[in-house]
Amino acid sequence: MSDTRPTDPMAEAFEAQRDRLRAVATRMLGSHADAEDVVQEAWLRLSRQDATTIHNLGGWLTTVVGRISLDVLRSRQARPEASYDDGLSELVVTLDESPAPEDDAVLADSVGLALLVVLESLGPSERLAFVLHDLFAVPFDEIGQILGKSTAAAKMLASRARRKVRATERPTGAGPEQREVVQAFLAAARRGDFEGLLRVLDPEVKLTVDTPSGVVVTLGATQIAAGAKLSAGAAAQGRAVLVNGRPGVMAWRADGTPLSVLAFTVVDGRITDITVVVDPAKLALMDLPDVPPHGRRA
Repeated sequence: MSDTRPTDPMAEAFEAQRDRLRAVATRMLGSHADAEDVVQEAWLRLSRQDATTIHNLGGWLTTVVGRISLDVLRSRQARPEASYDDGLSELVVTLDESPAPEDDAVLADSVGLALLVVLESLGPSERLAFVLHDLFAVPFDEIGQILGKSTAAAKMLASRARRKVRATERPTGAGPEQREVVQAFLAAARRGDFEGLLRVLDPEVKLTVDTPSGVVVTLGATQIAAGAKLSAGAAAQGRAVLVNGRPGVMAWRADGTPLSVLAFTVVDGRITDITVVVDPAKLALMDLPDVPPHGRRA
């Protein structure tokens, strides 16, 4: 999709806002491709608008981008699988080893993207209120207008979202405790230890497996522990990695091509979410490390 060319004052003014609008949409949606579409739609709406009726272009465009993004998020809620494929290319996978100084930028990206994972736990209205106010300092009265709610309601949504973000962000990094839980899960899976799996799985854990034939979602510790959708064999041959700052495992085929990526979310000593990608086409979209010559096995 080609960028708008600044051939007139309105286009020039829009171009001056483009980077900020793209940043807002990316934080809202977690997808660069979706964000570009939203920003382009905002330009189309602006081009059809009488410029004399817009007194604050930045505020007007933020409102438009917010409303379009809100529509996209609500559409995703109706079709939960719709947002999954788009987010694959946003995953940052790095080998879980002591980082060299030159790896700092990659790890910084991973930490930043981890926030996008946390934001997925918020409802559309909560996400909009939190992103616009806490990340981009948009006043609550403007957020309320976008949501069709009062200023007080917008404040309440942002406050609720903030509590969820803090509660979710704190325990889900790849610290020693989280790594130990993942190792215990993998060991139990290799042994076929049903009780051992139940000890480390949250009762409401969600398993999402992206296969060549589509995305398969399984809910509940008992179903996941009893099922065969997760390949423990692949994990056994894998290496410990970080996936958006969270503990994970990656495995390669004998020819060096990626075989699978597993990512785990751990909260309060239990696994609450497992994402598995085994579809070669989807793995090809991701920025993955090459086969390491050595390193810590999972």
